[in-house]
Amino acid sequence: MTAVKRRVNDVKKLTSTKFLNLYELDMVSENGKHSPYYVSSRAKSTKQLKLKTRKNNADGVIIYSLYGEALDRVVLIRQYRCPLDDYIYEFPAGLVDEGETFKEAGIRELKEETGLDFTPADAPEMYCKPFFTTIGMTDESCGTIYGYASGTVSKAGQEENEEIEIVLADKAEVRRILKEENVAIMCAYMLMHFLQAEPGHAFDFLKI
Repeated sequence: MTAVKRRVNDVKKLTSTKFLNLYELDMVSENGKHSPYYVSSRAKSTKQLKLKTRKNNADGVIIYSLYGEALDRVVLIRQYRCPLDDYIYEFPAGLVDEGETFKEAGIRELKEETGLDFTPADAPEMYCKPFFTTIGMTDESCGTIYGYASGTVSKAGQEENEEIEIVLADKAEVRRILKEENVAIMCAYMLMHFLQAEPGHAFDFLKI
């Protein structure tokens, strides 16, 4: 691969909050023109930005899990999100705490958000590794874990400020959700895949 010419001349941290911060980049074009570019990040300092570390460590995790004896339902959450002032369907997900892997975080988050236990499926690294979310505005990346959920749904582990409904959706409900509801794009693509898979075989694509 051809080496990339670095075009970020300087970085300034503009905010200091717990979960998300805004940074101003001094961008230099090929003809030498300077212009500001604004990036949100989970990084707590400029040194932790991915453009500085050159490492793609997962900030968060997404959990794609099947439910039921026939593995014919998918575990979703319907969550209130402030940027929309509305509800949106998503996979259970969350941030990776310091000292844990994104796979450990996924098991924890599924339990906290839904009350369900998680049994991981074998999956190649190419399907699990961290991928970037909305790269035009953030350097956030998320890993994905795949597996099987069991137990009884519960809201007992949810945080006080979370408004989350737990949905165990079969194909008919998934079709309705995609047609009628707000859906996070990463979840939507996986749900399209879920619709095309034979019952109980949604994870066959992991076998490469």
